[in-house]
Amino acid sequence: MLKHKWTIADMPNLTGKTAVVTGSSSGIGLVTARELARAGANVVLAVRNPDKGAQAATQMPGRTEVRELDVSNLASVRGFAANWAGDLDILVNNAGIMLVPEGRTADGFELHMGTNYFGAFALTNLLLPHMPNRSTSRVVSVSSQLHKGGHLQLDDLNGDRRAYNAMQAYRDSKLANIYFTTELQRLLDNVGSQIRAITAHPGIARTNLNDHVTGHMKVFARTAMWIFNDADHGAYPTLYGATADVAAASYVGPDSLGHFRGDPEVHNPGRAARNNPKLGQGLWEISARLTGSDFPVQAH
Repeated sequence: MLKHKWTIADMPNLTGKTAVVTGSSSGIGLVTARELARAGANVVLAVRNPDKGAQAATQMPGRTEVRELDVSNLASVRGFAANWAGDLDILVNNAGIMLVPEGRTADGFELHMGTNYFGAFALTNLLLPHMPNRSTSRVVSVSSQLHKGGHLQLDDLNGDRRAYNAMQAYRDSKLANIYFTTELQRLLDNVGSQIRAITAHPGIARTNLNDHVTGHMKVFARTAMWIFNDADHGAYPTLYGATADVAAASYVGPDSLGHFRGDPEVHNPGRAARNNPKLGQGLWEISARLTGSDFPVQAH
C-alpha cells in the first residue's frame, strides 16, 4: 500500500486561528502565509518592507494584515512583540538571509546569526505568553540541510576570532535554529506546556535567498535547477510542521533525493544537531543574555 503524500489539501480548517509569518513578502514565506490564509487563518505578514508586504498580501485569499518587523534589529523585534494583543496560534520564524557579504546588525551580531537566529530567538520568547496552551499551537523555525556543516562555538558565536566565511556563517546560524527548537521544546515540556516547537527545512528551493550565491555554487544552482523544489513545494515542510499532528521537536523536510526535494516528512537532522543537550542549553543561556530575552517562567 502506497504511503499517502501530504499536500496542502490535507491542511485543517484554521478559521479562528492567528498566525505570524516572518519574511513573508516573497519566496517560501509568501507561500506559507498565503496557504495559511487560504485555510482560514488570520495571517500577519511580519516584514521589513511594509510596501512589499502589502503587495504580497494582494496575492492572498482570506484575512491578512501587514506589520513591520526587521528581525535583524532587536528594537524592531521588541516593538513588534510589545504591540501584540490577543492569542497567537502559529509563529513561523521564516525570515532569513544567505551568503551575504560580511557585516553586522544594529545590535552588533554577525549578519547571518543576527538575522537567522538571534532575531527569531527573541521574537519567540517575547510572543510565547500569547500562545494558547494546546498542541495545535506551534513555533516553526526554518533551518537548512546546510546545518550539517555547522559548528557552533559558544564563546565565538559571531565569528569575531575567525576569518569571515559566508557559507560557514550561514551553516552555523541554521544549526543554531535546530538547537533552539530542541531546547525550546525541553523548556516547554518542563512547564507542562502543550505548545510544540518544530524545525522545518525546504530542501533546496528556487527562491531569491540564492541571490548572493557566487562562484561554483552559482554554477551549480544554474545547471541543477531540475533538482530544486519550487517555492510552493519548498513551503510544504513548514506548513506540515505548522498544521499536521507531528511530534514535538520534529525536524521536517522533503522526502526525496537526499531530502533536497519532494513531499514533507519527519526525518533526522545531521549529526551536528544531535545528541548534545549541553550545547543547546549553553546556546540558550548565551542567547538570552545577548538578546535580553528569555523563556517565560510559566506556560500560557
